[in-house]
Amino acid sequence: MNHPYLTEDHQLFRQSLRKFLQKEAAPFYDQWEKNREIPRSFWRKMGNQGYLCPGLEEQYGGSGVDWGYSVVINEELERIGSGLVGIGLHNDIVVPYIVAYGTEEQKRRWLPGCANGDIITAIAMTEPGAGSDLANIQTSAIRDGDEFVINGQKTFITNGISADLVLVAVKTDPDARPKHTGISLILVERGTPGFFRGRKLNKMGLHCQDTAELIFDQCRVPAANLLGEEGKGFAYMMEKLQQERLVVAICAQVAAEEMLRMTIDYVKTRKAFGQPVSQFQNTQFKIAEMATEIEVGRAFLDQLIAAHMAGEDLVTRVSMAKWWQTEMAKRVAAECLQLHGGYGYMEEYPIARRYRDIPVSAIYAGTNEIMKTIIAKRLGL
Repeated sequence: MNHPYLTEDHQLFRQSLRKFLQKEAAPFYDQWEKNREIPRSFWRKMGNQGYLCPGLEEQYGGSGVDWGYSVVINEELERIGSGLVGIGLHNDIVVPYIVAYGTEEQKRRWLPGCANGDIITAIAMTEPGAGSDLANIQTSAIRDGDEFVINGQKTFITNGISADLVLVAVKTDPDARPKHTGISLILVERGTPGFFRGRKLNKMGLHCQDTAELIFDQCRVPAANLLGEEGKGFAYMMEKLQQERLVVAICAQVAAEEMLRMTIDYVKTRKAFGQPVSQFQNTQFKIAEMATEIEVGRAFLDQLIAAHMAGEDLVTRVSMAKWWQTEMAKRVAAECLQLHGGYGYMEEYPIARRYRDIPVSAIYAGTNEIMKTIIAKRLGL
C-alpha cells in the first residue's frame, strides 16, 4: 500500500505490527471466535508494544504520534479479522472523548491504563428502544448531591463484558426541550454498585468481539465522573462521529481488499470442467468488477483520511464513505462467497466468516439510511 499520508516511519511501524499480530493474534483467532471473547492478555500485549492509543501525549502513556498510526493499526487488525474491531473502538472512538472533554484529573486517572491495556473502554449509546435516534434515549442520571443516580438499560455494547470503563450517554434533564439538550456523558467504572452486565449477546458475526447488555439500577456515580459539561453530551457525540464513521469505512475497505485477495488465490487453484475456475470469463469479469470498485473506494478513502488528519470538516463525505464502503464490502462478500462455490459455505474457509462479519458495518455508527439522510440535509434538500 502506498497511502499518500503515510511516511517511511508509518510503514516501518506497519511491518512491526504485522509481525506482532502474526505471532500473537493470527494463531489464536479461531479459538477466540469459539470463546466469544478476546483475552485480556492480548490487550496488555498490545499496550506493552505501544499499539493502544498511540496518539496520546507521552505524559498519559502514549507516543504522541499522528493519526496515521491509528489508521495502520485499524488496517492490520482488520486483516486478522473483523472481530478485533473493539480495539479500534477503544483507541479511536472512546479514548478521544476523554482527551477532548476530560478534566486533567480524569485524564491522569484513566488514560495511562487505557494506553497500557489495564483499562478496556466501551461507549454505551444504544438502548433497546433507541438506536440511531439518540435524542430519545431514556437512561436517566439524576443529580443527588455529589453523585448522579443512573437508571436504565443499554444494548449492543461493543466491549460490554470486558470494559472497565464505560462512557454512558444519559438524560440528566429528562424534561429538556429540545430533547437532545438534556443529554450528558458520564464515565462508569467496573464494580460501581448498581452497574450490572446483562447477557453476552449471541451475534451472527464478529464472534470474538464481546457485545453485551448493560443495566443501571440505582447506580450511584460520583459527579466528578461527568465528562465535559452537563447537557452537552449530544453535541460531543456529533463532534466525534466523523472519526468513528471513518474508522468503519477503513475497516470495510480492508475487509473488501482481503476478501478479493483470498478469492483470487482460491479461483486460481480450484478446478472445474478441467481448468482453473479463474479461466472462466464470468470469474474474470466478476473479479475485474470487484477490483475496480475496491480501487475506487481506496482512492476516495485515502483522500478523506488525509483531509481528516489535516483537521478538515468532512461530515458529508465521511457519511458518503461510511455507507458506500460498507455496501461495497457487502457486495464483495456475496460475490466472493459465490466464487468459492460450496466451499465458501464451509466454516473452515475464511470467506464464510467474512460474509457473516461484514453486514453489521452498515448498521453501527449510524445506519446507512441515516448516512443518506445526513448527506441529503447537508446538500440542502
